[in-house]
Amino acid sequence: MSTTPNVPSAQESERYENAGTPRWIIAVLVLLILALVVVGYVSIAGQGKLESGLAKLMDQNKVLTAQLDQANARVAELKGHVEVAEQKIGMTEAELAQAKSRAEAIRKEQVASDQRLTAQLTQQKQESEQQIGAVATEVGGAKKDIADTRTDLEATKTKLERVMGDMGVMSGLVARNRDDLEELRRRGERNYFEFTLGKSKGPERVGPIQLKLAKAEPSKQRYTLTVFADDRSIEKKDKTAGEPVQFLLKGGLRSAPYEIVVFEVGKDKVSGYLSTPKESAAPPAAPAAAPAPATETKPQS
Repeated sequence: MSTTPNVPSAQESERYENAGTPRWIIAVLVLLILALVVVGYVSIAGQGKLESGLAKLMDQNKVLTAQLDQANARVAELKGHVEVAEQKIGMTEAELAQAKSRAEAIRKEQVASDQRLTAQLTQQKQESEQQIGAVATEVGGAKKDIADTRTDLEATKTKLERVMGDMGVMSGLVARNRDDLEELRRRGERNYFEFTLGKSKGPERVGPIQLKLAKAEPSKQRYTLTVFADDRSIEKKDKTAGEPVQFLLKGGLRSAPYEIVVFEVGKDKVSGYLSTPKESAAPPAAPAAAPAPATETKPQS
């Protein structure tokens, strides 16, 4: 048995429709559905755009992050360089400060050294000036002494003179006192033997000869003595103080006789000197026991 579905008729449909939901509600629902579809589409499309934009933003963020990392790395590197530079600058400043301190110490030391050197130079200059002054004073004194000596020499020259001896021979320079005798010794032209002869029983040695005083007259400044030489004796009678008493010895030169000059006649004594030529050898002196003297008198004028 077959069944036939129940198909509503047009009338039934019309009745159903009339009896069911109004059409405008359906239209509203349709519109709402369409609006939801549109909104969903729009939302899906917007979400896609958002997702695409977000992806782009994420990519840009990655790029920016990478760039930021690079920038941070560069900043860190620069910071490291800066720190190293600061350390170097700090070391340089310390070295510079040390160098300045050393330079200042050297400058102070140099100033102190210059001051010491200046003080030493000043002291040496003062000492040199004092020494130069002392030397100048000494030189001045020496010049004065030389001038005085020259004056004395000139005065001595005027006092020292050559006199004719008792043998008629011109004598050498004759000394009148001991100072004149010292001057003759400084000249060194002859040999000089100073003596002080007193009255005695025997002769006394004077240089290369022997002398014996026989008489002394202070009031008249006269004396008499005997010369012993060459194994003979020679009497010089009544001779005057300051008179060159001359005699020759064997081998002697007549132009250079021996001379006795008495410059002081006292009571029973005479003082003077014996002058002998330098080229003559000293003859042997006569023995103490001399033979009887031969008298030699001075011709009376």
